[in-house]
Amino acid sequence: MSHTEPVGNAAGVGRGLAEKVLIIGLDCAAPRFIFGPDAFELPNTQALMRQGCWGLLESCHPPITVPAWASMFSGRDPGELGVYGFRNRKDYSYDAMFTANGAAIKVSRVWDTLSRKGRKTGVLGVPQTYPVKAVNGWLASGFLAPNTDAQFTYPKEFGQELIGALGEYILDVRDFRTDDKDRLRRDIFAFMHNRFDAAEHLLSNKPWDFFVMVEMAMDRLHHGFWKYCDPEHPKYEPGNRYEDVFRAFYEAADARIGRLLEHADRDTLVMVVSDHGAKAMHGGFCINQWLINEGYLVLTETPDGPKRFEDCQVDWSRTRAWSSGGYYARVFLNVEGREPEGIVPASAYEDLRTELIERIEGLAGPDDAPLGNRAHRPSDLYREVQGAAPDLIVYFGDLHWRSVGMVGFDSVYTFENDTGPDDANHDYHGVFIMSGPGVESRSELNGLQLMDIAPTVLAAMGVDRPQGMGGKVIA
Repeated sequence: MSHTEPVGNAAGVGRGLAEKVLIIGLDCAAPRFIFGPDAFELPNTQALMRQGCWGLLESCHPPITVPAWASMFSGRDPGELGVYGFRNRKDYSYDAMFTANGAAIKVSRVWDTLSRKGRKTGVLGVPQTYPVKAVNGWLASGFLAPNTDAQFTYPKEFGQELIGALGEYILDVRDFRTDDKDRLRRDIFAFMHNRFDAAEHLLSNKPWDFFVMVEMAMDRLHHGFWKYCDPEHPKYEPGNRYEDVFRAFYEAADARIGRLLEHADRDTLVMVVSDHGAKAMHGGFCINQWLINEGYLVLTETPDGPKRFEDCQVDWSRTRAWSSGGYYARVFLNVEGREPEGIVPASAYEDLRTELIERIEGLAGPDDAPLGNRAHRPSDLYREVQGAAPDLIVYFGDLHWRSVGMVGFDSVYTFENDTGPDDANHDYHGVFIMSGPGVESRSELNGLQLMDIAPTVLAAMGVDRPQGMGGKVIA
């Protein structure tokens, strides 16, 4: 199926049938807990499913918050956006990096297109919306805003309105990679309720044709508590005091979704979506240590213990490859004429990539069983490749293992996260649920992809998609 063909069934949206669209984004929501084998009792969310359609929503590559939400709402893949993660190479020097906030997104997203058509929009907590840009309506940015002293809203006075109404506007959970789980649990629930409070304030007090919110606390919940709730996690202990925290959170979020649905009438198209899923993290693979061990990466001196790669001195005259990344690995080659001290001739570039792909995908785990790694050329994943892209995008252990960039380890396997306690990695599929005018009830859909959301919203509202927007209308 092409990127622009409709989904071939009668379950989807009809063109121009929706007067309003309401999207509830749940960052990292896992299908297994909503309509999968371990589904909780979620009466409001599951009523939407009975009234409409649902299915797995394939994420982008890589399946992470930045750039997944931007891909969803622009209909552009990460290669087209030139955003391959939270931190990206600014150019082909060795240490110039940039944080991919809203300024990195150069194309229109759904609310931009609708604003130009005179539709009133409300945008709340969507990643990569800071620094803020004007919309025909109201926008409050999310966790990439530094604090609420900065201009985190459009218009500026909307920020003070939110703080006045709510007492505070929470941008994120502080220090969510922590062993203080009692504090973390309190902060996660408070963050979720604060985000829904902000959504109810906007929906109740502002005119809107299109509204989208992203609730981020679910992501923090999964990273902080997965080993306590999932019997498949290698560190799970039955009967632990946090065993029911997933159920409690999902049910509390569902109750808040029910309150938002009171603002949706029969002419409102409603979607519940997530940018990716989540799964148990079994360990970490020390990719730079492996590159050192195999002679691809050479340091000027051997660390006497674990050390950040960024703090090491690299002998670029003898280095062919190095890596960065967290939940996945970005592998870069030191190419002659591209990097300042490149040594890999252009004529050997593809042979070296192929060699690394074969060796990485052939790696075994600590139990000597195949680890199940996948290494991708960006050109095989994206319609275009913009910016200083990685030479390879690597997933370890079918995403049950994360990439660890630190060096100085005795083994390439580690079971402690280098950035603090973290129990979960992201998964390839998130959640899609849709109900409203023209949507056939009780229909499970297949073949849905992240970029399908933007053209589906525009079609439902009778607005033509911008030139270059990918994705297919779910119709």
